[in-house]
Parts: sequence; C-alpha cells; structure tokens
Amino acid sequence: MPDRTDLAALITGHGRVIEMINSGEAGLPVLARLLQVVQPAIGAASTAFVEFAPTGGRVIAATGGAEWAVGRPVSPTDPATVCLLSGPRVRDIRVDRIPGPIGAELVDRGLRRMVAARAEIGGLTVGSLHAFYPDDDDSTAAGQHEVVAYIASCIAHMYSDQSGLPVHGDGPVVAALADGLAVVDRDGRVRLWNPAAAQVTGRSVAESLNRALPFPLPPSGQVLDHRLPDGRWIKITSGELPGPGALRVVTFRDITDQQLRDQDRDLFVAVTSHELRTPVTVIKGYADTLTEHWDSLTEADRRQAARVIGQRANELARLVDRLLTSATEGRPGEPSVPFDLGEALRAAVADLPTDLRRRVVLHVPEGLPKALGSRQSLTTVLTELGTNADKYSAPDTPIEITAGGNERTVSLRVSDRGIGIRPEHVERAFDRFWQGESGDRRGYPGAGLGLYLVRRIVEQQNGWVSLRPREGGGTVAEVRLPRG
Repeated sequence: MPDRTDLAALITGHGRVIEMINSGEAGLPVLARLLQVVQPAIGAASTAFVEFAPTGGRVIAATGGAEWAVGRPVSPTDPATVCLLSGPRVRDIRVDRIPGPIGAELVDRGLRRMVAARAEIGGLTVGSLHAFYPDDDDSTAAGQHEVVAYIASCIAHMYSDQSGLPVHGDGPVVAALADGLAVVDRDGRVRLWNPAAAQVTGRSVAESLNRALPFPLPPSGQVLDHRLPDGRWIKITSGELPGPGALRVVTFRDITDQQLRDQDRDLFVAVTSHELRTPVTVIKGYADTLTEHWDSLTEADRRQAARVIGQRANELARLVDRLLTSATEGRPGEPSVPFDLGEALRAAVADLPTDLRRRVVLHVPEGLPKALGSRQSLTTVLTELGTNADKYSAPDTPIEITAGGNERTVSLRVSDRGIGIRPEHVERAFDRFWQGESGDRRGYPGAGLGLYLVRRIVEQQNGWVSLRPREGGGTVAEVRLPRG
C-alpha cells in the first residue's frame, strides 16, 4: 500500500472522465473508466462497484483482480450485504471477517483488506464502491478513505442524473421518485410545483410558477398520456381541489419505460409471428410436396424433404419452448448436483445444429473440477450462447468454447470474432426482447430471448453470466457455476 494517495494522478484521470461526460458518454463506460482511474491512485489491487435495487445487488463494473465478479448477483439477505448497507458510510474491513462465501473467495484471490463506501442519494443507497488490497494492515494511506468516499459520491451524482444509470430498470432511485405534483388556478397558471415535478419535466420551480403548464391539462377525473418534446412520455391526471378559488390539482409521472415495454411487446409479437411462420411455411410446403408428388419424386428427393421437415420441426420446437419459458418467467430449476462439465460440454456440442457444430473449437483442460448445477440445462445454455455467437459473426470464423475452474467456481466461455458488443450494452443484452440497435433487428433476426433465458437458467443454479468485448474484436460470454 502506498504511503499516500497520488492526488495528481487522480485529478488528471478524473478530469478525463469529466471530459467523457461532457462529450456525451454516460453509464457503464464512464463508471468503468472512473474505477480504472481510482485503482492506481489509491494503490488498490482492484476495485468494484455494486449496484443495489430493491430486489438485491449486482456487480456491474470492476478492475484488476475483481473483474471475475462482473455480473455476479448480490443477495439482499447475504450477511456481507447487510453489514455493508448499515453502519458508517465508509469502512475499512478485513476480508476474512466478512461473513458468507464471498469473503473466502476474495481471500483465495489474495485480497485481504477492503475499503468500502456507499453511494447514497438522500439517504437511499444506490450502490457501494469497493477498493481491495492484498495486505491486512489496518493502517491506511493518507486520504485513502476520503478519496473512496468522494468517488462514491461522484458515482451517486451520476445516478441522480440518470444518464445511463441505474443499469437495471428497477434501480432504487427510479423506484423512490414521487409523482410530480402541480396546482393550477382557474387561468391555468401554476401555483405550486413540487421537486419531483421539476425532475420529471426538467423545468425548475422558478421557471414554472405563475406560468402555464408545459403539457396539456386533461378534464377533471380523466387520464392523458402525453409525449414531451424530448421524447419522454408522462401520464397526467387532474381533479378539482376542494374549497374556494377553483384550483385544480395535477399529478403526473414518467411512463417512458412502460411505453418502451409496450413497443417491445408489439415488436415481440411481430418478430415471433415471423419466426413461427417461417418454419411452419417450409414444413407445410415440403409436406404438401410429398403428399401430392410422392410417386414422381426420387428416393433422394423424398429423403431430402423428410430431412428438411425434421430440421424445421426441431427449430419450431425450440422456438416454442423459448417462448413458453419466457412467458412464465423461467421454469423452476432442478436440484443442483455435481456433474462433469467437460463431458457435458462435449455432449452439448454434439447436439448443436450441424452448421454451428462445424465452427466450434472446444477446449477442455485435464483435471477440470466438477460443477454444481443442472447438467440437462447446460445444453440449452450452450445452444443459446453458441447460436448468438453464430448469428453475430462471419461463417468462416471459429467459435471457441473454453472450460476452466478455480477454487470456488467452474466456468465456460463462448468467444467469437464477430461484430462485438458495446460496453454500455453488456447488461441490457440480458433484458427480455432486447436486441441492441434497431438496425440489428433487421440484419440479425430473432425474438431477443436467448440471453435473457441464459441468465435465468444460470442464476437458478447460483451461478452468474456476463458479456464483455473481446480483445481484437468479437464478444466473450462467460458462465460461472459453483464448484461441485
């Protein structure tokens, strides 16, 4: 650990982060760059940021020896989580004293001390920043706690701006926002404008008082959905305020996410209708050909028609299974048992479609430890990740599937040399129906369910999955399961 914090490097690096923000960048890329600046400045071996939502947390960014944890869920009932979310905002903690399995995992990786600071807005915890050190000396470098607390406050400010953060739609900042409230007089002038109204509309109290509402006023007792000039949607209701003066009370809230979900649903119906229609049309066409022209077809033609019908039927069955699984929010997982990951991978690769199987290069090291989970579900996981890699990469490039393990987890990686994934999309890619840029839907057809189902399946087995850009181009999808 250094004797003091390198403030010059910290200020220089932080200035570049601010330049990123001023140039229009936001969200995960900015957060990741900020962690990269902080780590060497405070002499940490690694850093990580955990985002918290009402349902729990998730590691969304990390550097150094903590990068393996990106994508890992954090249970709100885990003793370590409860410990971090209570007590002083900044704490110096010996890792071996952290209750639960995560403390042991960090020690196994040579990380023995942690400085943690909560990122808070108005008393609400949006996340926690962690700096890890290999020594367990309780003494700290000058300014170390202050710097970690300062950077945590900077991250909290990013959340208050809601520029690409929170990563998850159910983040606590969004969930805690009250509805906008306005009171208008009989002439339609604003008499009261609460802070939430200013945040929803972007108009301050000073800009709003004694002026007309910046949106239409629905009749009393009715509801109106209105699109603001910046493209966001709000839901507006109004009613008469009892008493003299003929005042009207108006409440409104941001429903942009709901509108996007409705659009996604409409897109999902359109895409799946097309996806279902294609194999059904091919199956019907070949079946009609066999029925009506059996005697005029050669034996080779009949076998080819039967083969195509079988292939398309398999595609149809897989698509229907994905749709049903998605509609029920994932089926309950089977009990976890130890299984041979290498053997399971070889069997799963053998079950892949022929064209995809020819591209796969499988690497399974000797002595690979057993994984704890559901072997049967591994075929689905590998098929979805392999199909995704196949769809977004050239057909003449290999798709590498690599297994590995350490003291705590067993992993598999699916790596391609395709178009890659943008850093700000590595979490959104797991959302249901999401398919990146709108152009991807035209160039890369699909319903946007594969990665969503993979995350559901893996997390049911107490594992986690993450995506990252591959050095030199392409994407790496990594699944980690508990060691059996």
